[in-house]
Amino acid sequence: MSVNASVERNMLSTGRSATMLSELLLTSGDWVPYPSYSNRAGWDVLLGDRKANLVKNGESRLDYTWKVIPATAYLEYERSGNRNIMQDPNSDNNEALADLLMAELAEGKGRFLDQIINGVFYNCERTSWVLSAHLPLQLSTRTLPDHTDSVIDLGSGELGAMLAWTYFFFNREFDRVNPIISKRLYKELYDKIIIPYRTIDRYWWMAFVPREDGMVNNWNPWTNFNCLQVIALLENDKVQMGKDVYRSMVSVDKFINYVNFDGACEEGPSYWSHAAGKLYDYLELVKMITNGQVNLFGEQIIRNMGEYISRSYIGNGWVVNFADASAQFSTSGGLVYRYGKAVNSKEMMQFGAYLDQRNQSLIPSGTDLFRTLESLRYYDELMATNAVHRPAPVTTYPETQFYYFSDEATGFLAVKGGYNAESHNHNDAGTFSLWVDKLPLFIDAGVGTYTRQTFGPERYTIWTMRSAFHNLPSINGKEQVFGKQYKATSIKVNESKKSVSMELAGAYPAETSVKSWNRGYQLSKGKLVITDKFLLNEWKAPHQLHFMVWGHIEQKPGKISIHTKDKKAQLLYDAGNYDYQLETIELTDPRLSRVWGNEIYRITLTNKSKKRQSTSHITILY
Repeated sequence: MSVNASVERNMLSTGRSATMLSELLLTSGDWVPYPSYSNRAGWDVLLGDRKANLVKNGESRLDYTWKVIPATAYLEYERSGNRNIMQDPNSDNNEALADLLMAELAEGKGRFLDQIINGVFYNCERTSWVLSAHLPLQLSTRTLPDHTDSVIDLGSGELGAMLAWTYFFFNREFDRVNPIISKRLYKELYDKIIIPYRTIDRYWWMAFVPREDGMVNNWNPWTNFNCLQVIALLENDKVQMGKDVYRSMVSVDKFINYVNFDGACEEGPSYWSHAAGKLYDYLELVKMITNGQVNLFGEQIIRNMGEYISRSYIGNGWVVNFADASAQFSTSGGLVYRYGKAVNSKEMMQFGAYLDQRNQSLIPSGTDLFRTLESLRYYDELMATNAVHRPAPVTTYPETQFYYFSDEATGFLAVKGGYNAESHNHNDAGTFSLWVDKLPLFIDAGVGTYTRQTFGPERYTIWTMRSAFHNLPSINGKEQVFGKQYKATSIKVNESKKSVSMELAGAYPAETSVKSWNRGYQLSKGKLVITDKFLLNEWKAPHQLHFMVWGHIEQKPGKISIHTKDKKAQLLYDAGNYDYQLETIELTDPRLSRVWGNEIYRITLTNKSKKRQSTSHITILY
């Protein structure tokens, strides 16, 4: 099966209807597995020794000043592409509210209620909860909130879900202060989330109106999950709720259909918690509200999607990071554990325990209250689980075309085939990364801070997106280009030899004049051999082999030494056939410098001959 081969599985909606669902659904909070606010004994049991820290977090917010987001902060996205000027204060407010909510649930004395009311009423007064970068979902396509056009994005969905939990837990307490608080919050949740969710089909993330590229990414399960939380917590009409749940199922089916059966996340591990992880949350919520009658956790594809995250973890916080994903791990061990338990994956459960015990994560927190509450519910169970993570010798994702090989000593190789129109795409078909003793030496830089340019027509002018800044060749002076048709083909894998080869000519534009460029990788203990066998229709310019590395670089003819922290590798090449060049790339973007430090390097080997046909070998010793 080829990459991005959408299959009409329709696992959720097939054989079900809105009427059938309405007969299964639990409403009025009957599905909620957490104590009511007034059940102090229940909260003491749920929180255990985490209670004091949750209260402490809330105390730090008692004097918090809620940040007003001016109109110009929204306009700035159009003017310069800067999205953080709006998102940063928005995030600060949301995180403060989350801390206050959990502190009040933990303590139960009313000490945090006034600040919670401040946060709630501030949000009720806002025209929109949508992030500035996503407001072009409006019919106007502009970035100033339009009071006549309520749209839903990741930001509004997550805030809406948190505010729905706020209503669920505290509406009686609010009424004791002033009934208008709950009434206003209820109205805003309906106007900003429930009504547009029910009535508008044009949102690309719902996939009712397919995109031209056919893509369905993490927005789909993430936003459907958030909207369904709001509905499940506020809607008591079972007939209407049945319609809502079925609508969500038809939409989320589009995401499950899009994902390859092998379960790999083409967006990379950084997005796993928002893609497969949010699908898990959605499926768990559906299981809860249907009293266990709708349960997809026995499906192999759902398990495959979960185990991708444990297979993509190298160690010491590093992961395989193709596309826009960061090379550093960021997923909660509690989420991994719960997903693993649901799909009966011992591997995931032990990996989740490894993550949380390694990081000593004592307090689950954040604006996703469902995950916070679920983490607390499973916390003791997770901490009692044997903490283990062992990279598999070989893991292959034949449909998504990811290939992982461990030499069972210190080396770990990840190779990517794929195509150049994936979600969060980089033009990187055929690239590789190499870790030595769980430390990346030959790297994928990742992506910088998101701006308007990141997801606009200027995307492939950004260096991190270009194939010339991945571990790939430039052929006849040309790089790979964007497009679904530009892809790796003829992939051959030998698991016993830990080797993979692929044809890359199809990833380059026609003017490259390349008939064939076959790249092969073979890993053995302490050594990686890269073979490039090519045939050009015409020689136009010297081909170049690019390698992205970090650390200290020393060069002698035919040998480049790479010393990263306490790990070393040597890149051996034919000095008679290639000239060497080293470029320093200064990292001024904090999203990159947090991972790699102040600089990384690009090694370029430029071919000296004008041969139209040849074979070259690069050997990396470590």
